[in-house]
Amino acid sequence: MVCVAARSPSPHLAGMFAALADTTRLRLLNLIPGREVCVCYFVEILQQGQPKISRHLAYLRKAGIVTARREGKWMHYSIRPPADAAQAAILSQVLATLRGDKKMQADLAKLERACCAPQGLIVPAGAPSPAVVRATSI
Repeated sequence: MVCVAARSPSPHLAGMFAALADTTRLRLLNLIPGREVCVCYFVEILQQGQPKISRHLAYLRKAGIVTARREGKWMHYSIRPPADAAQAAILSQVLATLRGDKKMQADLAKLERACCAPQGLIVPAGAPSPAVVRATSI
């Protein structure tokens, strides 16, 4: 009998799967690829309170999936591709799967309408429109 030592998964991988195991976090991730989005848009599109959205975004940041940038009083969020190739592939597949989901498509349509006509959403005066970010491998 051959005994092979089991290799335990990276704690980062476990954290990534935990971050992906929530519908709100998946909806947030669906809205971010290829752009930088201000938290006020998430609040309006997902129809959830700012503290809840911020808590989920903090979870995604801790998992290393998103990054944040402050501009004045506004926080902008974007995807941060994992350095680990396997994790990057997992995230890429999750994002591709989300694009095919009807609810996720509806969220994206709301964001696209907001970008073209921000007066259609209730966002704070002066809130920056979502901006395209440089291309990533995700």
